[in-house]
Amino acid sequence: MKIKDIRASIHTTSIAVPLLTDRVSGYGRAEQQEFVFCEVETDEGLTGVAITGHFLTRAVVAALQEHFLPAVQDMDVRDVEAIHWRVGRKLNPRAMTGVVSSALSLLDIALWDIHGQAAGRSVAGLLGNARTEVDSYVTFGFPQYDREQLAAAARLQVDNGFTALKLIVAVDKGGWREDVARIRAVREEVGEGIDIMVDANYLFTPVQARYLCRAIEDYGITWFEEPLHQNDARAMAELRAHTSIPIAAGQMEGHRWRLRELVERQAVDILQPNVCYCGGYTEARKAAHLAQVYNLPIANGGGWPLFNMHTMAGLMNGWLVEWHLGMVQVGELLFPDAPDPVNGRIVIPDRPGLGLVVDRDALRETRVAGT
Repeated sequence: MKIKDIRASIHTTSIAVPLLTDRVSGYGRAEQQEFVFCEVETDEGLTGVAITGHFLTRAVVAALQEHFLPAVQDMDVRDVEAIHWRVGRKLNPRAMTGVVSSALSLLDIALWDIHGQAAGRSVAGLLGNARTEVDSYVTFGFPQYDREQLAAAARLQVDNGFTALKLIVAVDKGGWREDVARIRAVREEVGEGIDIMVDANYLFTPVQARYLCRAIEDYGITWFEEPLHQNDARAMAELRAHTSIPIAAGQMEGHRWRLRELVERQAVDILQPNVCYCGGYTEARKAAHLAQVYNLPIANGGGWPLFNMHTMAGLMNGWLVEWHLGMVQVGELLFPDAPDPVNGRIVIPDRPGLGLVVDRDALRETRVAGT
């Protein structure tokens, strides 16, 4: 099974946010407007698919078609270590991240999808089949909500069967104090038996993050995700030493050395490799094994649950999948037969590979003109 072709295109959509009247452009925050869809085709006619997010989408497409394909064409799709080695030597000898990591993620995910199809096993099965079902948490707390809407949205998700909820912080004009009020409103609405996670998306300074941690210590926060600018491992380790709230990070790191830094600096309690950004399953597996050595769990941050659920199910220390309501709607649009959580639990499809069937009409309708 040799790589014959790589095709990539840019897509956009809009989503319905619960309790809001108007649809929201994109699939989450204001900058999340586009995503890249990729297909890899073999000489035997098998095709694997993948998605990555909004970061420099045009550059990712160009990298795949103009650089990655010439580098890996005619290689066996199952030789993922050899493929990563060649990409590293030919296209990324200085171990940079960004565009090259997103492109590699697309290629690698699609290769594992093809391998699973050929082997008759799910990607989770190829990774080790630690479990056939995974727990999930719902990212529901969009910044468009006011406090009352946020509390009502939290109640809606609990009524839908979720027992773990995540909301965004560090974006409100009221600063960390308003975040405290919003977190308090959610906790008072859902009670003590529900997990609450908060996500700053790299946006706090160390001082702001410490103020927030000090103010919400008593609200039973399950984790504080990516609290600091640039995922500063040194500063996160210091923050972690001064709070009882577990720290989670790693979803946007593009290779194992940045993830290693988070672990060795003791900056995280939960490591979050995301296959759509870190270099695919091949790299995420290495991150998971690194975390195992340090007795740490891995969990999905950064969304795209239909891909990351295989990591969490396949690997021994896999934990929670992020059921991000925006990215879920992208998945439901493109892959209409994909699984949904039941009471927060997702059953991994027993179909081979990713187990996803593409809606070609939806793919055409969402495609950005000229890409």
